[in-house]
Amino acid sequence: MDLLALLRNLQFTLDNLRTIERDLAAFPPDLAALDARLKALDREVAAKAKALDTAKAQIQTKSHALVTAQKEEDLARTALKATHQKVQYTAAIRELDEKERQKAQITKPLKALEAEVQALESMLASRAEEQATLQAQFDELHAVFLEEHANQVAARTQLQAKQAQLEAKLPAAEKVRFHRLLTARQGRALAAVENGACTGCRVKLRGPFLASLREAKEPVPCESCQRILFLP
Repeated sequence: MDLLALLRNLQFTLDNLRTIERDLAAFPPDLAALDARLKALDREVAAKAKALDTAKAQIQTKSHALVTAQKEEDLARTALKATHQKVQYTAAIRELDEKERQKAQITKPLKALEAEVQALESMLASRAEEQATLQAQFDELHAVFLEEHANQVAARTQLQAKQAQLEAKLPAAEKVRFHRLLTARQGRALAAVENGACTGCRVKLRGPFLASLREAKEPVPCESCQRILFLP
């Protein structure tokens, strides 16, 4: 099997596999509702976990700042106690007041962050329980659904095995290019030429290009969309 034939076979296999995957993802209403809720929970948990990590990092930073502020306040308090002259005492009082304000400016948001962390951890624990319950329900219903579509499940397994066999025969560079095209071109890495045009992007191909395509012994990409062209 030449390279172009191999690529066409692989594309055909993936097209069939995509159709089966779409059918197996077409859940009945009860299963679809569970699936939607689980996905929404996954997104919420990811966002809350990120917020939790951010809050914990901020707590760590502010805790270090609070330690420094406390040391500076202690030094200012010690300096005040050691001051006896009126002018110096007034300055020392102002210095202590300033250090106390600076510490308060750290303490208040630090407490708010600690409360936020507690709320987030409680929420994540609650969501984890809900996820576990819903996942168990989903798994039970999904198993029944897959049993009802046993033929498609078996066909999917066969197609996945065929995909692996075909990809194993591809040179490494061609495999990378093929999958890059799949990603960039909505799952269609190859396109037929019909009426002198690429069926992938509908761009009319130049006469000399068509002539070289007919004689080519290696896969040729479309000049416009870069899909690999083949003649029906």
